[in-house]
Amino acid sequence: MNSKPRLLTGLQSSGDLHIGNYFGALKPFVDTYEKYDSFLMVADYHALTSLKDAEVLRENVKNAVRDYLAVGVDPEKAVIFRQSDLSEHTELAWVFDCLVSVPFLQQAHAYKDKVAKGLEANAGLFTYPMLMAADILLYDTDVVPVGEDQRQHIEYAREAAAKFNHVYGQTFKEPKEMILKGVGVVPGTDGQKMSKSYGNTIPLFGSKDDISKAVMSIVTDSSGEHPEHVYAIHSLFKPKEELDTIYGINRGNYKMLKEMLIEDIEGVLSPMREARESITDDEVARVLSGGAEKARAVASAKMEVVRHAVGVR
Repeated sequence: MNSKPRLLTGLQSSGDLHIGNYFGALKPFVDTYEKYDSFLMVADYHALTSLKDAEVLRENVKNAVRDYLAVGVDPEKAVIFRQSDLSEHTELAWVFDCLVSVPFLQQAHAYKDKVAKGLEANAGLFTYPMLMAADILLYDTDVVPVGEDQRQHIEYAREAAAKFNHVYGQTFKEPKEMILKGVGVVPGTDGQKMSKSYGNTIPLFGSKDDISKAVMSIVTDSSGEHPEHVYAIHSLFKPKEELDTIYGINRGNYKMLKEMLIEDIEGVLSPMREARESITDDEVARVLSGGAEKARAVASAKMEVVRHAVGVR
């Protein structure tokens, strides 16, 4: 029996990743996942709330797996699986839907925010928290790494567990959130938070030319005397003490500093880029197949307990 606490996180690929994604979420996970009995779920059913293109979804699933393998996750040390490969997720979500109220779901910040931004208010988006609760609770999960803005999702999972336990008897463990601090907000090339929507990103798996173009666009003042944005990004790749010396010696020569930053970024990212390019569709399929088998052993046993508790078995 595994003595490590169990961790579960959901993966969704939303296109080309950037170094903000890496330092803000991927690297903190890679640095900690071996301390846990880690389950990584590719959340393809969740994606259906907004994505209606089947081919894009299939590619996103493969890309999510490639991303995590490329940054260093070992599929022998974590269970990587696809949500839709296990019908237990949607089955348990239905059970939870029958326990919680409409007003309870209406309190969800994510639902209100997405509708306010123009996303269709479909029923899947509305009941999304209960599918997420099922994802988590099926595996007797101890901790779920999330950003601060996702804390409510874990609160919903705890509430679903508590409601079920109250009605049908003690069945589910109530999970705790693990707020990933990462390195704080990763700055973009314009000094704002790095985000695709701002167009200020440095690509994670882009070519050296792509990286060079992005770095050379980092905003400095006209004299080059204040390369704070260059320094802030560089500090992700080199120790502060070393950087202070380099930036002191080359004060004002921001072209050279940017060129040094390009080389330091390339030194970190090129092995991951090469690893990602070498991962075939067949390898992704093998990882997902093996992961589904391991995940199913846990999820199916839990659903047998749930079915008996609610009376459908």
